[in-house]
Amino acid sequence: MIRTVQATRYALPLREGGSLPGLVEADDLGFYVVKFRGAGQGPLALVAELVAGEIGRRLGLAVPELVFVEVDPALGRNDPDAEIRHLLKASVGLNLGLDYLPGSIMFDREAGDTASAEVASMAIWFDAFVQNVDRTARNPNLLVWHRSLHFIDQGAALYFHHNWQSAASKAESPFPEVAKHLLLPWASAIPAAAAKAKSLLDTDALREILALVPDEWIESGERSAQERRNDYLEYLTRRLSASANFEEEAIRSHDRLL
Repeated sequence: MIRTVQATRYALPLREGGSLPGLVEADDLGFYVVKFRGAGQGPLALVAELVAGEIGRRLGLAVPELVFVEVDPALGRNDPDAEIRHLLKASVGLNLGLDYLPGSIMFDREAGDTASAEVASMAIWFDAFVQNVDRTARNPNLLVWHRSLHFIDQGAALYFHHNWQSAASKAESPFPEVAKHLLLPWASAIPAAAAKAKSLLDTDALREILALVPDEWIESGERSAQERRNDYLEYLTRRLSASANFEEEAIRSHDRLL
């Protein structure tokens, strides 16, 4: 289950990319990096963050706790920044927050940061499976906190859902973008990671994760929320069945670095 908290204070805009996340204090006295449904990328970015994030957690990767964040119409109405006022007004209702990790720093290879073969290999498999293009030197989306790696900002994953007509071809894609993955140099155990991942993920696990997605984020005039969940499940199950395609691509990309 995912907890629901009430936003009580908009503390700080983070202004990263098109998602316009903000640091928000909630009624449990915690701070969360909130992705707003009213941002330019819309609720599908929240769907990707939630689904991919929970898949990563199932695989044993450290993903900050995800919470639903209720935004009241009064939040931010007196903020001096017109862009923030507009964003919060457009985001009234349920949004998605990631637990804020105070003191964390972005992973930086140039500063000497490294990863274990186990974590790097599972991260490669995970990002290739959900087709996350944002784990590169330019966009690390990987925090070092208490000496361990934490995976953040999965909003660019599952990009097929912006064009459902492309889903069939994307499901079996080898994901050549893996060649740019930040952790590829350390991913020397991809076959072992693949075997472990497929022992942890199955149709039932994916169905449980998709059941967490709020109806209002995925329903449309053409498809009900449950029909759309079934569409996601069909896609992810098909991608899991075709995982050899992206596993082989990842291994080849790693070997080219040697």
